[in-house]
Amino acid sequence: MNTPPHPFTRRPHRTLIGLSVPVLFSLVAEPVTGLVDTAFVARLGATPLAALGVGTMVLSSVFWIFNFLGVGTQTEVAQAHGRGDAAHARRMNGLALAMAAGFGVLLLLAGYPLSGAAATVMGAAGDLHEAAATYIRLRWFGAPAVLLTLAAFGTLRGLQDMRTPLYVAVTVNALNIALDALLIFGAGPVPPLGIAGAAAASVVSQWIGAAWAVGTVLRRLGRPARLPVGEALRLLRVGGDLFVRTGLLTLFLVLTTRTATRIGAEGGAAHQAIRQVWMFTALFLDAFAVTGQSLVGFFIGAGDRAQARRVARVVCGWSLGTGVALGLAMWLAEGPVIHLLVPAGAAAVFVPAWHLAALSQPLNALSFATDGLHWGTADFRYLRNAMIAATTLGTAGLLLIDVRHPQALALVWAVTLGWIAVRAAFGVARIWPGVGRSVWAGPAQRVNERVPSG
Repeated sequence: MNTPPHPFTRRPHRTLIGLSVPVLFSLVAEPVTGLVDTAFVARLGATPLAALGVGTMVLSSVFWIFNFLGVGTQTEVAQAHGRGDAAHARRMNGLALAMAAGFGVLLLLAGYPLSGAAATVMGAAGDLHEAAATYIRLRWFGAPAVLLTLAAFGTLRGLQDMRTPLYVAVTVNALNIALDALLIFGAGPVPPLGIAGAAAASVVSQWIGAAWAVGTVLRRLGRPARLPVGEALRLLRVGGDLFVRTGLLTLFLVLTTRTATRIGAEGGAAHQAIRQVWMFTALFLDAFAVTGQSLVGFFIGAGDRAQARRVARVVCGWSLGTGVALGLAMWLAEGPVIHLLVPAGAAAVFVPAWHLAALSQPLNALSFATDGLHWGTADFRYLRNAMIAATTLGTAGLLLIDVRHPQALALVWAVTLGWIAVRAAFGVARIWPGVGRSVWAGPAQRVNERVPSG
């Protein structure tokens, strides 16, 4: 099969960067808004701020379960785009939007009456419980919008339109900030709504973003004559694999925080500072992963294994270089970070752990890059199995740490580095040399088959 014309074949590096930069800024928009939300609500006092934290944790924990609506749809649409099969892209987009709407309504109907119970499970009581339950209850009205946006962004990125998700994300988050100022504190005829105003601001902005994103994909692809209901089960299987993978990832990060907290107040504070910076640097790496997924999906769909492998080399090269740069930047920024984020008594335990976190960045870059590449080939089960292996070993390592050891926090980050290294090794080995039932290995005619997993 001849490769459809694509800018990557002529200017691979420029194409990768041109697609990745909008993804990066769209990813950065949400945490920036989260910081502004926190700043606004903090002016209301400690109880509303704690309620915001409780509500955000509950909602984000639920919404990430449905990430498959974006990840799985992006792969399906990217491969269809590579084949020139607009009909399949249209059907999968329609299916993803229908599933997003259905799951969103179910979340609203099930979550609304359970909002108080969710706040209780998170340990909220008294005034904090009332404020958290109010915030959660109102935010459920935005659940269909959140899932519809996830699905629509998956379709757009599968079509390699990275700019529309950027425009939507920036607009939604800017609107959220403006509505926060109006609804939390009130102005003119608008009464101050406090924590309920923060929830309402999010819901209104989310529905505007969803309408924009969904309208864009429907105009671009059109409405399907029928929905491929048989494909829904495959998307749900992707959801199961991603649920296990993301759940284990979250579990490991929770266990690292728990271990650091058991070290003492200094260890917990130092770990939190490192973790915040480390999570922010991950956004840079995730941008390459998202772009790599779309490019690999396109060339796999087109039947051009050579270009897919070229994408892998270019993505891993740029990711590795970025990881080295991030690690160096962390190393050089040690002093300012200590000054801004680390309590004076925690500096001694912070430094060796910070150095290990900086050294982990190149490996973390390869882990992110290969995750995106394997998403592009729909190798979700392999990534699930890799995460099972890494988290099993990592958890065992954390359990062996003596929290009374003077370098206990450094040991936490040494285990974290090992956990990252295992994931990176699995990711790279699947491509070079191509272990297991890998789409990256074997004769060229296998490219257009369904990618085997396991």
